[in-house]
Amino acid sequence: MAVKPLEDRVLVKPIEAETKTASGIYLPEASKEKPVKGEVIATGPGKRLENGKRAEMSVSKGDTVVYGKYAGTEVEIKGVKHLILRESELLGVIDG
Repeated sequence: MAVKPLEDRVLVKPIEAETKTASGIYLPEASKEKPVKGEVIATGPGKRLENGKRAEMSVSKGDTVVYGKYAGTEVEIKGVKHLILRESELLGVIDG
């Protein structure tokens, strides 16, 4: 099953937070925070402007992005959790 986002939406696969701190301490499952970064899996064609043309998306497949803790809608694709967000819900792109 392939999912193609519509308009200015982005399909993101959340990246789980590390379970071990820099000093080597393992964190229990209950203390883990909800992921706030992920990898862009697919993007829509862009928002349609008033003149009929589409706005260019500022992210592309493979980018690592940061989003709000409660942003987007969770969907499950082939047993893996993903998020569908509007491009405006993305907070930034992580370089490198």
